[in-house]
Amino acid sequence: MSLGLFDMIGLAASLVFALPLANYAVVRLLAGEIALGGGLLVVAVAMVVLPQYFLDPGRIFRGFVRGLLPRQLRGDDAETGSDGEPVEK
Repeated sequence: MSLGLFDMIGLAASLVFALPLANYAVVRLLAGEIALGGGLLVVAVAMVVLPQYFLDPGRIFRGFVRGLLPRQLRGDDAETGSDGEPVEK
Protein backbone atom coordinates (compact mmCIF):
# COMPACT_ATOMS: atom_id res chain seq x y z
CA MET A 1 0.00 0.00 0.00
CA SER A 2 1.61 3.24 -1.11
CA LEU A 3 0.55 6.34 0.76
CA GLY A 4 0.53 9.80 -0.75
CA LEU A 5 1.17 13.03 1.10
CA PHE A 6 -2.43 13.54 2.18
CA ASP A 7 -2.71 9.90 3.25
CA MET A 8 0.37 10.32 5.45
CA ILE A 9 -1.06 13.48 7.00
CA GLY A 10 -4.34 11.67 7.68
CA LEU A 11 -2.50 8.74 9.24
CA ALA A 12 -0.49 11.09 11.45
CA ALA A 13 -3.66 12.86 12.56
CA SER A 14 -5.27 9.53 13.42
CA LEU A 15 -2.20 8.45 15.38
CA VAL A 16 -2.16 11.71 17.37
CA PHE A 17 -5.48 10.70 18.90
CA ALA A 18 -5.12 6.91 18.86
CA LEU A 19 -1.72 6.58 20.56
CA PRO A 20 -2.69 8.26 23.87
CA LEU A 21 -5.89 6.21 23.92
CA ALA A 22 -3.92 3.02 23.30
CA ASN A 23 -1.48 4.00 26.06
CA TYR A 24 -4.33 4.51 28.52
CA ALA A 25 -5.84 1.20 27.41
CA VAL A 26 -2.59 -0.64 28.17
CA VAL A 27 -2.41 1.05 31.59
CA ARG A 28 -5.98 -0.07 32.34
CA LEU A 29 -5.17 -3.61 31.16
CA LEU A 30 -2.13 -3.75 33.45
CA ALA A 31 -4.24 -2.41 36.32
CA GLY A 32 -6.57 -5.38 35.91
CA GLU A 33 -9.52 -3.70 34.21
CA ILE A 34 -9.70 -6.11 31.30
CA ALA A 35 -13.03 -5.00 29.81
CA LEU A 36 -12.24 -1.27 29.82
CA GLY A 37 -8.67 -1.73 28.60
CA GLY A 38 -9.63 -4.18 25.88
CA GLY A 39 -12.50 -2.02 24.68
CA LEU A 40 -10.37 1.10 24.53
CA LEU A 41 -7.63 -0.79 22.71
CA VAL A 42 -10.14 -1.94 20.09
CA VAL A 43 -11.32 1.66 19.65
CA ALA A 44 -7.73 2.91 19.26
CA VAL A 45 -6.97 0.30 16.61
CA ALA A 46 -10.23 1.07 14.80
CA MET A 47 -9.33 4.79 14.74
CA VAL A 48 -6.29 3.95 12.61
CA VAL A 49 -7.50 0.96 10.58
CA LEU A 50 -10.97 2.10 9.49
CA PRO A 51 -9.95 5.28 7.67
CA GLN A 52 -6.99 3.58 5.97
CA TYR A 53 -8.68 0.44 4.67
CA PHE A 54 -12.44 0.87 4.63
CA LEU A 55 -13.19 4.58 4.32
CA ASP A 56 -10.95 5.33 1.37
CA PRO A 57 -12.37 8.56 -0.13
CA GLY A 58 -10.97 7.75 -3.57
CA ARG A 59 -12.76 4.40 -3.70
CA ILE A 60 -16.02 5.95 -2.49
CA PHE A 61 -15.77 8.73 -5.10
CA ARG A 62 -14.98 6.30 -7.94
CA GLY A 63 -17.96 4.14 -6.98
CA PHE A 64 -20.21 7.19 -6.85
CA VAL A 65 -19.07 8.47 -10.26
CA ARG A 66 -19.30 4.98 -11.78
CA GLY A 67 -22.91 4.75 -10.60
CA LEU A 68 -23.74 8.04 -12.30
CA LEU A 69 -22.22 7.13 -15.66
CA PRO A 70 -24.22 5.34 -18.34
CA ARG A 71 -23.33 1.68 -18.88
CA GLN A 72 -21.54 2.40 -22.16
CA LEU A 73 -19.06 4.78 -20.47
CA ARG A 74 -18.23 2.73 -17.36
CA GLY A 75 -15.32 0.72 -18.78
CA ASP A 76 -14.41 -2.94 -19.20
CA ASP A 77 -16.17 -4.34 -16.14
CA ALA A 78 -19.48 -2.78 -17.18
CA GLU A 79 -20.02 -5.63 -19.62
CA THR A 80 -20.32 -8.16 -16.80
CA GLY A 81 -22.89 -8.24 -14.04
CA SER A 82 -22.23 -8.40 -10.33
CA ASP A 83 -21.87 -12.20 -10.50
CA GLY A 84 -19.26 -12.03 -13.30
CA GLU A 85 -21.61 -13.29 -16.02
CA PRO A 86 -22.05 -11.26 -19.22
CA VAL A 87 -25.06 -8.94 -19.24
CA GLU A 88 -27.55 -9.53 -22.06
CA LYS A 89 -28.53 -6.45 -24.06
